[in-house]
Parts: sequence; structure tokens; C-alpha cells
Amino acid sequence: MQKDNLVILVVCQLISATGSIVMVTLGGIIGSTLTENLALATLPISMTVVTVAAITVPATMLMRRIGRSRGFAIASLSAAVALGVAIVALTYSSFSLYVVASMLFGINMAFTQQYRYAAAESVPSHYIPRAVSFVLLGSIGGAFVGPELVKHASGLIGGVPYAGTMIAVAGLYVLQSLLFLRLSGMKASGEESTLDARRELKQIVFQPVFVVAVLGGTVGYGLMTLVMTATPLSMHVTGPFSLEQTAEVIRAHVLAMYVPSLISGFLIERFGVTRLMFVGAMVLLFTSIVGLQGQSLMHYWWALICLGVGWNFLYVGGTTMLTYTYSIEERFRAQAVNEFMVFGMSATASLLAGTVMYFFGWFRLMLIPIPILIMICIALLIVRRDPLFARDLRPEKAQG
Repeated sequence: MQKDNLVILVVCQLISATGSIVMVTLGGIIGSTLTENLALATLPISMTVVTVAAITVPATMLMRRIGRSRGFAIASLSAAVALGVAIVALTYSSFSLYVVASMLFGINMAFTQQYRYAAAESVPSHYIPRAVSFVLLGSIGGAFVGPELVKHASGLIGGVPYAGTMIAVAGLYVLQSLLFLRLSGMKASGEESTLDARRELKQIVFQPVFVVAVLGGTVGYGLMTLVMTATPLSMHVTGPFSLEQTAEVIRAHVLAMYVPSLISGFLIERFGVTRLMFVGAMVLLFTSIVGLQGQSLMHYWWALICLGVGWNFLYVGGTTMLTYTYSIEERFRAQAVNEFMVFGMSATASLLAGTVMYFFGWFRLMLIPIPILIMICIALLIVRRDPLFARDLRPEKAQG
């Protein structure tokens, strides 16, 4: 077991979460100050996610060639460059240049999403759920650091709002690139795979378990992106709440995304991966129920809390379920397909968030998740007894 890898990945997850929180919290707000068309306010965030979707496959292939350590380090430097471009965009009040900066930032995020695979490849197979959830815990620190940087560093550069925050985050990414160079080699579990390493890609992706694993990640990430991207617009741009109140709600949401990682790996071991994902879908459904009740500060707070918890259970569960469907030799191809599908949907959701908010409002946006979540619940019930779950963590949990 590569314990040092897990420590490095936790710290780097903290830094990446800090950067992502800053960009999500400020993205729609900065966008609304740089363009007169509020329907385009979330375009910077949307283009970040679009870039993530476009870069996931090249990122996976690059790391297959040069290794995860160097791939992650290069991606960290790209984030620092992106933040530098964002500062120039703010200095000259250029909306188009800020969109470019957001796209450059998306290059790094495409690599960030694969930290969990690096964790899974650093431990024996029966520790995979714990390793994945452990690495995600780094984002708890980001939930505190990110909003603080938004609140206290935004005005450090006179005449250029938010530039101070961008400079601080860029420095963190330079540190992150150095940490990644200390990652040791990823190793297989040492166990013999029961899967045929010579399978064609279509044989992997057409497995029912693979389809449901990807569906879980796609639904969880897509709905989370849709609601989280729309929240700052609904609260601060079209609503009466301050930037500080909006940042606090986002912080609560991010904590809700990652604090469950303290137990989600153990819950998978105890109850099975399909049960945890089913609970996650039900919690996401409760997000819509709360969001439809009103737009007070507490309604936003509770809706975003539920959104975070539901995302965690679907994301950790989906990642764990995905590892049941491929051998170590097949991992890069299978992971590339999963990442492309998940972040393609996330990009679509991000693009829709500003438009739906502008034309239809918060309440109609809250209706979108309901039929999608019913679909994922049905899919989980269908696949729960698939023979692949015989690879689960203990024999008595083989049924998922």
C-alpha cells in the first residue's frame, strides 16, 4: 500500500477543491459584471466544465504515457497559468478573456477528477472504497480555505476586484505541482483479475454494471453541477443575499459533498455499493423537495446540503462500482469513457444552469432532477444482483 501517495493526494485534493470553489463561487458573479447579458453569466463556469469533458480522454491517455505523477504536475501548472489569464481579464474587464481563462482552468480539473483513480491504484482492491473516500476528504479543507480567500483576499489588489484571490490560489497550484512530483508509482492490487485483459472496449462498456456505474456518476455530477452553478445566480445576482451569505451556502454545500467521505467507504463495505448509491439518489431527490418549498437562506442551505450528501454517495459508489468492471490492464480505457460521459453531462448541466435560471427561474430548475433520479433508482434495482458484485469487498456482500 502506497500510504505516502494517499497523503499527497489528500493535500492536493484540498488545493484543487480550494481553486474549484473559488472559480465556482466567483464565476457567475464575475461573469455578470463583465457582460450585460445575464443569460451568459454562467458561461465561464460552463466552458470550464466543457473543457473538462473535452480533455478527460486526452488527460487519461497522457497519464498512460508519462505517468500520473508528471501528468498531474503539468495540470497544476496549467491552473496557475489560467489564474494569471483571469487576472488580466479582470484588469481589462474582458469577458471573452475571462472565458478563455476558465477554459484553461478546466484543463487542470480534467486531471483533478482522476485523483481518486490514483488512490484506488495505490491500495489493495479491498481498500479501494476507503482510499477513494479518504482522498475526497481533502476537499473539506478546501471548503474552508476557498470561501475565506473569496471574502478576505478579493480586494488585496486595488482597482482589480477578486485579483488578490486569484494570485493566492495560483500560488497554491505551484505548490501542488511540486507535491505531485513526489508521487511514487501506482501499483496494481497484486490480485489476479477474473476479467479478460484482452477484451475490446465495447465488451467493457456494455456490461450492465459498467453502464449503471457511469449512470450514477453522470446523474450525480450533472445534477450537482446544475444546481450548484445556479445557486450563486439565484442568491446573489437575482436574489437579495450578499456575497458572504452566498459563499457560506457554497461552503456548507462543499462540506456536505466531502464530510460523508469519512463514512461512505465503510458504508459500502457494510451495506454494499448499490444500496449506498440508492440512498444517494433519494437524498438528491430531497434536494428538489426542499428547493421547491421556498427561497429563504435556510431553503438554499438545506437544499445544497442534501445536494452535497447525495453527490458523495453516488460519486464514491459509482467510482467503486466502476472498478468491478475492468482489469488493471484495462483501467485507462474504461476510466476515459467514464470521465467523458460524466463530465460531458456536467458540461451540459452547467450550460443549462444560467439559461434555465434566466428564462424559467429557480423553481422550475428544481423540477428537472426528479424524473432523472427515478430512472437511476430503477437502474440500481435492476443491476443489484449482477454476478460482477461477487468481486465486492467481502463474500457476504457479493449481492451489492
